[in-house]
Amino acid sequence: MNAPTRTAPELFDLTGHVAVVTGGGRGIGEGIATAFAESGAAVVVAARRTDEIEQVAATIRDAGGRALAVTTDVTDDDAVEALAQAAVDEFGSLTDWVNNAGGSPMRMPLQNLPREEWDRTIALNLTAVYVGSMTAARHIERGSIINISSGAGTGPVPGSAHYGAAKAATNSLTWTLSAELAPNIRVNGVAPGAIPTEVMLQAVGKNEDQLDSLLEEWNIPLGRLGTPQDIGAACVYLASDAASWMSGEIIRVGGGAKPR
Repeated sequence: MNAPTRTAPELFDLTGHVAVVTGGGRGIGEGIATAFAESGAAVVVAARRTDEIEQVAATIRDAGGRALAVTTDVTDDDAVEALAQAAVDEFGSLTDWVNNAGGSPMRMPLQNLPREEWDRTIALNLTAVYVGSMTAARHIERGSIINISSGAGTGPVPGSAHYGAAKAATNSLTWTLSAELAPNIRVNGVAPGAIPTEVMLQAVGKNEDQLDSLLEEWNIPLGRLGTPQDIGAACVYLASDAASWMSGEIIRVGGGAKPR
């Protein structure tokens, strides 16, 4: 049966959605949370730093949106369950879950990587995605899960093998969950390119005064570095009815540059 015809603005409207965004206190997570709110969704902003998520939620509310800040360590299963329950208690339902929290500040050959950093990276970038997805699936009747991946999961990444391995596994998890949770929950991923967040700059050994050199080094065809809003826009699309026939896909948002 064909879906009813609607206008493009109606397809992208997230009014009635309730979205959890992990790692939402700054950078890409803040961009995603803001984009969801601007598109009409109620947003639950989650991260470990209470002051940051409260600021993001306050900014959304000041602009007329609906937002709740919930301090959460995504590597704590009980805390993740409490996060989902807080969304339902505050807004009455849960429709979208964005597994954004992640990253690794260390960049070195795998032979030199401390074992504890391997374990920490897998816990934060893979196990937390699994736990978040399973938690979301218990609470979402119909909606979507979006996993923030990376081009590091699609090929060799000397110096970031631990991070690349976690993101490659996240891609695999995304594909399998898209089949297992269908048809009521769509599962997709977004792989950001060069976006100068704090963690990314630390990992590549750059600072904000070196963004021009980073742009040149990465040879980005579209001529600029990415922004959190670029990723937020992609996530709005994936959560919206405009992507109602899309699941099991990893969207690359990287200015035309090859994944690194």
